[in-house]
Amino acid sequence: MLRVRNVWWIVALAVLVLFPLFETNPTWTGIGVSALIFMGCATSWNMFSGYSGYVNLGSAVFYGVGAYTMTLLADHLNVPGNGDLFWLVPVGGLGAMIVAIPFGLIALRVRRHTFVVITIAIFFVFQLSAINFSFTGGTAGLQLPYIPWLETNFNKPFYYVALAIVVFATLLSVAVRRSRFGLQLLAIRDDEDRAAGLGVKVFAVKLVGFTLSAFAVGMGGALYAIFLGQIYPQFVFDPIFDISIALMAILGGLGTLTGPLLGALLLESTQQYLAIRFSNGSIYLIVFGALFLLIVLFMPQGVVVFLGDWRTRSRERRAEGALVASDAL
Repeated sequence: MLRVRNVWWIVALAVLVLFPLFETNPTWTGIGVSALIFMGCATSWNMFSGYSGYVNLGSAVFYGVGAYTMTLLADHLNVPGNGDLFWLVPVGGLGAMIVAIPFGLIALRVRRHTFVVITIAIFFVFQLSAINFSFTGGTAGLQLPYIPWLETNFNKPFYYVALAIVVFATLLSVAVRRSRFGLQLLAIRDDEDRAAGLGVKVFAVKLVGFTLSAFAVGMGGALYAIFLGQIYPQFVFDPIFDISIALMAILGGLGTLTGPLLGALLLESTQQYLAIRFSNGSIYLIVFGALFLLIVLFMPQGVVVFLGDWRTRSRERRAEGALVASDAL
C-alpha cells in the first residue's frame, strides 16, 4: 500500500508531465522550462549545501562550465540543430563534475564561513576567464546550431528534458540522504569535529558530495544554452544564479527534499512572470529581497518545515481536544 507521501510525489510528477499537453502557450511553457531547470539545480545544490551546511555561492561555475562544454562540443563535432544536441547535456554535467574536483580541493580545506568567501572568489575567476579567453567567444559569446522547430511545439522537448533532470536530481538527493554517505554529510553539518572523531573522513566526504552536486547543475547550464541558442559569459556565469538557488532552497526548507523543488518553482515562476508582466528584468530582485526578509522573520526553517510543524501542532491540539472531550464524558 502506497504511503500518502508517495502518492503526493506521484500526483506532482503527473501534473508536471501533463502540463505542456494542456497548456500550449509558448510563454507559459517557456516559464515551465526555466522553472524546471532551477528546480533541478536547487535540488542538486541542496544535496551538498543543505546536507553538509557548507553554503556554496559558486555553483554558477558549474552552470557556466556545463553550458560552455556542451556548446564547444556541439561546435567542434558539427552537431546539427535538432534533438541530437540533447545527448550533449549529460556531457555538460560531466564537465562540471571535472571542474568541481580542483574547485573543491581548494575551497573545502577551510570551514564554513571562509568556504563561502572562497567560492565567491573562484566564481569571479571563472567569469573573468570566460570573458577574456578567445575560445569562449569573449563578451560576444557563442552561437549554437539553429533549431528549426515550430514555435508552438518548440518548448516541449526542452520541458521534458528539464523534467528528466529534475527527476534525476531528486532521486539522487533521496539516495544520498538515505545512505550512509548522506548520514556522514549530516553529521558534518551538525558537528564536523565530532564527526571526524567518530571516524568520518570529513574532507573526502565533502569533496564527493561537492562533486556530485555539480552534475545536475552542469546539465541545467547545458540545457539552458540549447534553449537560448547562444551563451554569454555574464549570463551563464551570473552571481544572481548563486543567490537565486540558495534563496530557493532556504525558502522551501534547507536540507529537506521537497523544499528546494517548491522554492524554485515558486520563485523562478514568479520572476519570469514579473519580467513578462512589467517588462522589467530586475523587479524580481525586490520581490526576492522582500521574500527573504519574510522567511527569515516568520519561517526561518523554510516553508516545508513550517508547514510540517504547523500540521503537527494542529494534530496535537485536536488530540488534546478529543482527550479533554472524552474526560468530560
